[in-house]
Amino acid sequence: MIAYTDYRFDGRVRLEAGSLVEWGYEVTFLVPREAAQAKTYTLEGVIVKELSVDKYDGKNKLVYVYSYLMFLILAAIECTRLFFHSGVRAIHVHNMPDILVFAAAVPRLFGCKVVLDLHDAVPEMYQAKFEKSSGLVVWLLRWEERICCALAHRVICVNHVQKDIVSARGVPAGKIATVITMPKFVPPTRTRQERTQDSAFRMVNHGTISKRLGNDLILGAAAQLINKIPNFELHFVGAGDNLEQVLTLSRSMGLEGHVHFHERVPWNQLSEKLSTMDAGIVANRITAATDLMLPSKLIDYVVLGIPAIVPRLKAIEYYFSPDMVSFFEAEDIDSMVAATMRLYEDKDRRRQQPINAKKFWFENQWDGPKSGLRNLYAELFQERGRSGMKLEAMKVDTNARAATATGVPSERETHTSVQ
Repeated sequence: MIAYTDYRFDGRVRLEAGSLVEWGYEVTFLVPREAAQAKTYTLEGVIVKELSVDKYDGKNKLVYVYSYLMFLILAAIECTRLFFHSGVRAIHVHNMPDILVFAAAVPRLFGCKVVLDLHDAVPEMYQAKFEKSSGLVVWLLRWEERICCALAHRVICVNHVQKDIVSARGVPAGKIATVITMPKFVPPTRTRQERTQDSAFRMVNHGTISKRLGNDLILGAAAQLINKIPNFELHFVGAGDNLEQVLTLSRSMGLEGHVHFHERVPWNQLSEKLSTMDAGIVANRITAATDLMLPSKLIDYVVLGIPAIVPRLKAIEYYFSPDMVSFFEAEDIDSMVAATMRLYEDKDRRRQQPINAKKFWFENQWDGPKSGLRNLYAELFQERGRSGMKLEAMKVDTNARAATATGVPSERETHTSVQ
């Protein structure tokens, strides 16, 4: 696997890599280095190998491109080495960017299977992140997406809305698998019900702090809620390119004592951090990218049984009904406040809403029969096996015909009984 990410803090990539290990695969994960010295370590059965390039989290486009290209070059060298020396049978590339799939180009020429995992649709994400973008750039990014998907044997989309968009841009629908991240958290040692020493109402937003994700809008709502809800607290858990701006805004609004900022935590510690929260809030702005997102933080709240307050955006409404989450109109602070107040004042709703939201969990269980990732890999290697076993299949069929006259069990029957 390859991803331009901080491995320890990235829930989706850790879930996918760790699950493949549980299902019997051996996984090596290539990522940028976290410190000055690149290292290799094993975490929950996954071999994590850092490459000698830093992950960039700023807004300078040229620095982004340089960092991406350096990572791509180093990943291509390491992928090729692992393929020829360690017997790697598949290379699974997580975007962004899509062009990381070219790290698998040489192994693919020699029969290695390639999977491209589209966490985000790059054309839409580019428009959302940099706000101003030319039509030519967006057109080029759509062609880049199509070429990268063509290089892969299989493509993964993170929800059905994104799949429809990618398919409409020319990627064959039969090539795309939908894999919704459904985290498996370590049970927390403390829950909201066990918190009896205070009467605070705690609302949380965790993950990336960015303008497109509406953290400043949540602060605007908090400024009203502190006057409506006794002992109201807002907690941000995470980091991002807008952290300093959000900190400055919070201070300028006089929200010290009500708004608390926490450093991001490794994914396996997240349930403990969120366990005492009374509500989770998602505030994504309306952009081409957020309309396609099924926010991972929302899924975390569902899995952990935390009532969620969310904007009316296309992908969210595709999966969730009003009895499963508390909707508000996107980018409308007054609507956000009203949704929060309805949830706060209705204790029965706070109890029942997470129970209703479990329907989403049951329908998309990670280890269930509809597990997109597990089925994808089973099919991937089944296809590989078919191409390499044609001669053996011919021999089995010949033996089967001979056994019809003699009554002796054929190789196919014997193989099947052993299997």
